[in-house]
Amino acid sequence: MAYRGMMKLMLSLGASALTLSACATDQPTQALPSAAFVQPKEGPGEQYVIGPMDQLTIFVWRNPELGAKVQVRPDGRITTPLIADLPAVGKTPAQLSEDIKDALAKYISDPLVSVIVDNFTGTYSQQVRVVGATEKPASLPYRANMTLLDAMIAVGGLSEYAAGNRARLIRYDPATGQQHEYQLKIANLLKRGDAGANVRLEPGDVIIIPESMF
Repeated sequence: MAYRGMMKLMLSLGASALTLSACATDQPTQALPSAAFVQPKEGPGEQYVIGPMDQLTIFVWRNPELGAKVQVRPDGRITTPLIADLPAVGKTPAQLSEDIKDALAKYISDPLVSVIVDNFTGTYSQQVRVVGATEKPASLPYRANMTLLDAMIAVGGLSEYAAGNRARLIRYDPATGQQHEYQLKIANLLKRGDAGANVRLEPGDVIIIPESMF
């Protein structure tokens, strides 16, 4: 009887070990290539897409009374002289310029329109979100050549109990429609100055920083 009891216990422990091993393999194991602290050559990012609450300057050549400084409403629309409730979110400044031009063509001949983004927030798909054990979790407007170090400076670094080396980066791949997870070593980056732990960010990235269990 004692032998059977011992065998059951060993089988139970073995099953538990296999379960824990399976859980461990579910953790993200992919690593992103390192990015330099200072890029040797800066390059342009993706075309900027207007988001809610962006502040715009609209200029109509030779018709200044038709231009305006406007803020994109939470519903994604703007109102300018002669044009009401024009959708703006999801468009580039050039696309919005064309839409305003088409709308004004009813009133003036061949209008020339420029749209300038004065203060930008961007759409959710263009923001970098940092959540979890950081001093001030935030959604950050993405800018060209943005890195993990830039994002961590913007949110004030790690909190006292952060497990920075267990952080994850969630990235959506629009080409495949799939979401991928990558390991981050934020503690190594911020506390040890490990240049290899700095990575390039992309629009829409989500950085999740857990708390330490101790």
